[in-house]
Amino acid sequence: MKRSAMAVTVFGMLAGAALAQGGAKVLFDGKSLGAWEPVGDANWTIVEGAVQATGGKGGHLVSKEQFGDFELSAEFWVESPETNSGIFIRCQDKSSISAKTCYEINIWDGRPEQDFATGGIVNVAKVITPVKTAGRWGTIVITASGPKMSVAVNGTRTAEGQHTQFARGPITLQYGGPGTVRFRNVQIRPL
Repeated sequence: MKRSAMAVTVFGMLAGAALAQGGAKVLFDGKSLGAWEPVGDANWTIVEGAVQATGGKGGHLVSKEQFGDFELSAEFWVESPETNSGIFIRCQDKSSISAKTCYEINIWDGRPEQDFATGGIVNVAKVITPVKTAGRWGTIVITASGPKMSVAVNGTRTAEGQHTQFARGPITLQYGGPGTVRFRNVQIRPL
């Protein structure tokens, strides 16, 4: 268990270092939510360098900036397999965030439809290799270049797909509950 946590931490540091060397922008620095707008009623707070939500009917932190082609890296932690979270990209409507108005990259080990569990791109790309992440820190890297998108979780490629509906928009960090969701070291590098 300790080796697994250490490997994720090392991978996360390496992914972050690679992004930083390539002109990445820090979206969450562990101290401020200045780059984000809360939507919904999740109780987002900053605790020990991570942004977390532990309750509410659901919500998102929405980036104030819009992005088109990019590589995004983030560390995440969800309490249990039933805890629903994710990262939405290229959102079209901040007041109606869903897989119909954004691309939704899932962080939800216990999703009833396992085709789009953790690391899947909902309604676009099914999970290639399932990765279970509940109860420990994980790293997700999302690449979006034109219509092509790919996701890697803890260094394992989990999804690849193409879709042309959304070209640009904000990204969001999701709290769907139940339980605790945490994000840290959120960085994005334009492509």
